Amino acid sequence: MPEIPAVSRRLLLGGTLATGASLAAGIGSAPSAAAAPTAAESAAAVGSAETPRRRPGQKSMINVPFTPYKTVRVGVIGLGNRGSGMTTGWSVVPGCVVTAVCDIRADRAKRTADQLVAKGKPRPAEFGGSADAYEEMLKRDDIDLVYIATPWEFHYEQGKAALLADKHVVVELPIATELRELWDLVDTSERTRKNLMLSENCNYGRNELAMLKAAHEGLFGDITNGHGGYLHDLRALLFSPTYYTDSWRRLWHTRSTASFYAMHGLAPIAAAMDINRGDRMTTLKATATAPKGLADYRERFVPRSHPSWNETYVNGDLVTCSIETAKGRTIRAEHDVSSPRPYSRINSIAGTRGIFEDYAGTSTTGGRIYVEPDHGGHSWRDFDTYRKEFDHWLWKKIGDDAANNGGHGGMDYVLQWRTVQTMRAGLVPDIDVYDSAAWCSPVPLSVMSLAAKGRPVAIPDFTRGGWVNLRSGLDSRMTEMPPVS
Repeated sequence: MPEIPAVSRRLLLGGTLATGASLAAGIGSAPSAAAAPTAAESAAAVGSAETPRRRPGQKSMINVPFTPYKTVRVGVIGLGNRGSGMTTGWSVVPGCVVTAVCDIRADRAKRTADQLVAKGKPRPAEFGGSADAYEEMLKRDDIDLVYIATPWEFHYEQGKAALLADKHVVVELPIATELRELWDLVDTSERTRKNLMLSENCNYGRNELAMLKAAHEGLFGDITNGHGGYLHDLRALLFSPTYYTDSWRRLWHTRSTASFYAMHGLAPIAAAMDINRGDRMTTLKATATAPKGLADYRERFVPRSHPSWNETYVNGDLVTCSIETAKGRTIRAEHDVSSPRPYSRINSIAGTRGIFEDYAGTSTTGGRIYVEPDHGGHSWRDFDTYRKEFDHWLWKKIGDDAANNGGHGGMDYVLQWRTVQTMRAGLVPDIDVYDSAAWCSPVPLSVMSLAAKGRPVAIPDFTRGGWVNLRSGLDSRMTEMPPVS
């Protein structure tokens, strides 16, 4: 039988290989009725995914480019471990300058400013000493982009305030923890015409971008499922007296059952599936194991004088979200920071012609692959040659700079460089407010599903119907960083 070549999803414009032909509807067409959940299935989902109407004059931010900036001026809110490191990263991107830094602890703002000066950078304005110090910083007219790296409970309030102050915003994970907050950030972005982006560095990982490019060019055939997560043994850091200020992250385990951070694995899979760009997530159902890991670690390693002995943990060690899409695909997103295990974001995608799995191979890339017709005999192959073939232009262009300037294997710097480039060149952002809201929605939705004994809950359509249109995102075409004059 003659081999049938894989067909790029760019040629099919979101159609399915299973039909044996491309869909004539093309860009802008809704998926077939068979792909959408039935009325009975929708009714069975817990909660409401009713889409609120836009206010008069409020418009979508889909495909809205930045107004070009000669220099991107960044203000940073939150200067703990994450914020201080990323501040250095922003300062070394061509055409970017850090003009203001803020932390509730004023000494952190001074220390960060001192560090920038020691590296030959201009001294930023310093704000701190109170919980609302960031409000004074936002009044400045020399800030174009606000980067937020405070504890999770402050992200929504500070992100919204930055939008209302006429700034673009990049927010660390998650952008908000409640559905009403996610909707409010979407609406505020649309009303202010300013972009808000989740600082999802994992979307810019070299393997993740190569996986996305391979998926979009048809290497795996018609994509049917994906699996991602955040599996990271944080026990020692959670009980550290200094790593998380005031133990803020451990305390979340005492008050919420949510899948806190699964977007690290979910977002790259969603991008490869064109979620919000031809498909969308429709329902989520969650399961959780018992919350035993942190208490067991405390029993063995934490002295009785430690304040954690007054705490009761309610967040399950492993929270798994099973997500369905309008096109009938499935995504499994996991979160576990309470168990002894090697680090993994799983990062796997599969289709009718093959599968890729990360954090599983023996090659230098850490990935393994099996695709037809290249492979047979039920034996995995190393990902090395495929990563070279599908290497994203961002890594080809700035990979060396990323290795020298960024954390997490360089993907932090790739995210920062690309954000500044899109702003300076007047491009559409790779990640928009709708992606950010959708990827963070499992935080509140997992709580709802677990409370309903694992029943599916409806996932809102934050795009208000705009998801049916195929459009570019992280699969961008190569462009240059504007020269610095």
